[in-house]
Amino acid sequence: MASSDSTPPLPLGSAPLPPKKENITPVGSKIAELNESRTELLNRIQGLKQDLKNWRSKLDTQVKIYRDELTELKKTLNVEVEQLRSEFQELRNTLHHQQEDVTASLRNLGLQDVSEGAKEAEDPKVKLEGKDEETLTSPIKENGNEVNI
Repeated sequence: MASSDSTPPLPLGSAPLPPKKENITPVGSKIAELNESRTELLNRIQGLKQDLKNWRSKLDTQVKIYRDELTELKKTLNVEVEQLRSEFQELRNTLHHQQEDVTASLRNLGLQDVSEGAKEAEDPKVKLEGKDEETLTSPIKENGNEVNI
């Protein structure tokens, strides 16, 4: 006779075995332990994400502060540089006016300005009085020796 059960026929004299509870209990505890570990890991990940977000926020704040400070320093430096340029230009103008005043005073006294004399000395060709075509050349020094051209 064929049995309608899907279980295989048992050997003679044996009874069916109940499922082993000792095998089920460790698996259940392992699953619970894994779930707990998973929860801990997810919490740690969330904490690390929050730490990273806070760190980025602090870093962005510091970068903004430093940029603002650098911008302010740059503006201050540019103002100071412009002020120095202005002061140097004023100094140049003052010195130029003083030089003109000294030159005018020397002319009034009948003396020749040293700077004009220096300009004439720099020009190697000077026209001779009474001779339009002839010129006098000053000797050129080369290695300490005069060389006439």
